Amino acid sequence: MRNLSALILMLAGTSPALAASGPFISLHNTNFVVLVAFIVFLAILAYFKVPAMIGGLLDKRAEGIKAELDEARALREEAQTLLASYERKQKEVQAQAERIVANARTDAIAAAEQAKLDLEKSIARRMITAREQIASAEAAAIKEVRDQAVTIAVAAADTVIRKQMSAAEANALIDAAIADVDAKLH
Repeated sequence: MRNLSALILMLAGTSPALAASGPFISLHNTNFVVLVAFIVFLAILAYFKVPAMIGGLLDKRAEGIKAELDEARALREEAQTLLASYERKQKEVQAQAERIVANARTDAIAAAEQAKLDLEKSIARRMITAREQIASAEAAAIKEVRDQAVTIAVAAADTVIRKQMSAAEANALIDAAIADVDAKLH
């Protein structure tokens, strides 16, 4: 309390505005009443340890902020690790895709070559088959022409023989043919 009085007197002596309005330590002086109320307010705050509570709350808040920052750093590091992992995987997938495309091109070229060879073999087989069919058709046409020629020759011979041969000569030829067949069969 002594220190408080000394402080009040010191404040009263240093302020010319306060000294000019009359005695400073008086309940009629509003400046003095405000000063006393302020000092009582500070004393109440000190008695209930409000500054310590405020300091504790600020410390808790600082710890919470520090924890959030640490968590944010950890999340950032985890995100960077994931990003690096995904970038590595992307490069691997891209390399694999390039290998697949290269293999597909190689397979396509090989398949095209094989198809070309198969087509050439197929064409060769069809050409052989066509030649065989042509030869067969040619042989059938020749046989048909021969058969027609024989038929025409027989018909012409029949006509010529009928004109030149009599009925008795024809019967004699028939009997000779029957005898010839009978001799060959027995």
